[in-house]
Amino acid sequence: MDTSRKIIHIDMDAFYASVEQRDHPKYRGKPIIIGGDPNKRGVVATCSYEARKYGVHSAMPTKQAAKLCPQGIFVHGNMEHYRQISEQIRAIFRRYTDLIEPLSLDEAYLDVTENKKQMKSATFIAREIQQSIYHELQLTASAGVSYNKFIAKIASDFRKPAGLTVVTPEEAEMFLEQIPINKFYGVGKVTSQKMNRLGIKTGADLKRFSEWDLIHEFHKQGYYLYRHVRGESSNIVNPNRDRKSVGKETTYEQNIRDQRILQQSLMEFAAKIETRLSKIQKHGKTVVLKLRYSDFKTLTKRITLADYIHDKHLIYQAGLALLTNIYSGVEPIRLIGLTVTNLKPIHFENLRLDI
Repeated sequence: MDTSRKIIHIDMDAFYASVEQRDHPKYRGKPIIIGGDPNKRGVVATCSYEARKYGVHSAMPTKQAAKLCPQGIFVHGNMEHYRQISEQIRAIFRRYTDLIEPLSLDEAYLDVTENKKQMKSATFIAREIQQSIYHELQLTASAGVSYNKFIAKIASDFRKPAGLTVVTPEEAEMFLEQIPINKFYGVGKVTSQKMNRLGIKTGADLKRFSEWDLIHEFHKQGYYLYRHVRGESSNIVNPNRDRKSVGKETTYEQNIRDQRILQQSLMEFAAKIETRLSKIQKHGKTVVLKLRYSDFKTLTKRITLADYIHDKHLIYQAGLALLTNIYSGVEPIRLIGLTVTNLKPIHFENLRLDI
């Protein structure tokens, strides 16, 4: 583990909504919800902090958002405009380093260990970037600084909005111990609920479990959880990263033949895939089903659709069609997975959710 790296995670604050409030003074201080007409089938892309006070959040159906925040102002948004601003933000990043790994339009990792300005302090660089974004673009960003990507990302969310959190190698384990487990990057709702049932509510709780126990309970993810909570991560900032697919899979504790359980897994996967696709602003044309039987024989089947999709219901329907086509219901299933691939950027007007 290399603790000498200097990694910054920059996360724009309510990016799309903040752009709308910047460009339209009438929206400032108002609960802005990006996602279209609440009377139609749509999903919230993001919302302003004024709307978040009412419980509105991204990936929520717009109808539900309207019920929670009746005074909310719904805006369709302009993805091309947001992309242009995102490129202006990345141009600011490039003043310091070319080692930039975008996660989406509104967040990125930067490795500034060796940087163009030969600055020794990553904290000063992060602060300069925040100030440049604010003065040049009238937008705010939060930043996390540490020696690996996992900690930097958690740190950037620690004091939002417009926060700056620095976690040194000496402070890392103590910092991670206090973090609620649902704030750990990669721990979703289902995993968080399972952890809570096991008495794991914070990093300190997680740390009490052995590596073997975590692998037993959470399989491959358990291996990473054991290391992450100890501040150990060897992932490097990858400037060539381009997401080619989004998928989820699970290994059952007991072999499964029950079609209802398999279908429920596909529904959960489809919802998570939709959320991730919305986050990275992509949709896909190919859906892949993966089955692993009790004898470890693995079978994959794919279908390429006529149109690009990101909707969880359409993803589920494609996965169910594949399952019906290849699974007889006889052989016990050890693992099931669902992936959407053949991705391309999504146009904002296509961001819809059937509900």
